[in-house]
Amino acid sequence: CSSAVEVSVPAGGSTPACELAGAAFPAEVSGMPRVDTAPASPAVAAWGDPAVIARCGVGAAPPTDVECLEVDGVGWIPQELSDGIRFTSFGTDPALEVLVPGAYSPEGLLLPAFADAVRALPGNGLACR
Repeated sequence: CSSAVEVSVPAGGSTPACELAGAAFPAEVSGMPRVDTAPASPAVAAWGDPAVIARCGVGAAPPTDVECLEVDGVGWIPQELSDGIRFTSFGTDPALEVLVPGAYSPEGLLLPAFADAVRALPGNGLACR
């Protein structure tokens, strides 16, 4: 018996852009099927246990000197967390955030699954250098 993964929907999650991005979320990530979230929202999704979580509608990152990774033509800003890495899309507004638990190290290998969702978001003119 499994229960829904608790997530918070970002403030910008109700935008039409996030509805488009949510429609592009993958059915599975690295072989892990999508699982239910609480609350259910087109702007959030989760896969596996421990859950990889995607949240659309977080604030766009401003120009930065922080490391920017480009994976399959999509820019990501990584931020180390105590239990994994948060990747925030770079060059989109709103942004997509992907939380990857350390159990899936190297965490960045899961990012290609989210490229279509990020490409569904409006660009803001910024890109990784």
